[in-house]
Amino acid sequence: MRIIYLGTPEFAVPPLAALLEHGEEVVAVITQPDRPKGRGKKLSPPPVKELALAHKIPVLQPSKIRTPEFLAEISALQPDLLVVVAYGRILPGPLLNLPPHGTINVHGSLLPAYRGAAPIQWAIINGDQETGVTIMQMDEGMDTGDILLQRRLTIHDDDTAASLAARMAPLGGTALVDALELLRAEALPPRKQDDSQATMAPLLCKTMAPIDWHRSARAISCQIRGLDPWPLARTNHGETTLRLFKPEVAAEPAGAPPGTITMIQPNLDRVGIATGEGCLLVG
Repeated sequence: MRIIYLGTPEFAVPPLAALLEHGEEVVAVITQPDRPKGRGKKLSPPPVKELALAHKIPVLQPSKIRTPEFLAEISALQPDLLVVVAYGRILPGPLLNLPPHGTINVHGSLLPAYRGAAPIQWAIINGDQETGVTIMQMDEGMDTGDILLQRRLTIHDDDTAASLAARMAPLGGTALVDALELLRAEALPPRKQDDSQATMAPLLCKTMAPIDWHRSARAISCQIRGLDPWPLARTNHGETTLRLFKPEVAAEPAGAPPGTITMIQPNLDRVGIATGEGCLLVG
């Protein structure tokens, strides 16, 4: 099966690696253009591009994907299937429907929960104890396609968006390979999503970063972890803005007004802050 893989960030690397390790024929990789990075603003390639080049796979980095020329370029590669993992752009219908087997996607939630761009972050922010990955048949909607396969994953109490993504990406790779095997065997019937159960996971924004200490310690912990590594939760101490990391709900009650520093642990480089319900230790 001739596969074209579309992906960009680190999250998309393990699924591509899984395809290659399984011996799949990846005829091209499509990824975002190189972007300036770091203090020197030096152009840096997407992580997926680096893996593709290491395996001598042709890489396409189009600035526009909604042109007849790009569609013709992809058609000339004669793909049987497109695989999309965090590519970062909405694909037009003619591209989705070009291959005989259509286009499948690895999505970081148990759909129909958390449709959208930030499913991993929102699962943590909302205090969920479980999430997972969905392999779905893509259509032109926002993560509304038929479900092919799902795998569950526990959310740990100390998981950040970064750590959960790091555990989820290899699971996505395994699920993707399993799905391809079942597709070949014609043993993977698609299942319609229940739209009445759908929830959304919109992009994060910087306005979500400030902490309201009147909320519970657990809710604030979820906020801090879900916003790590971006945009990072913050609070003001006098005229200083502090970024908050590694939250832990303390066993002791706060016994002070919300936002009050109730303890200092210099050996652990963290403080305890009273909340609307309980005390939260933060670094």
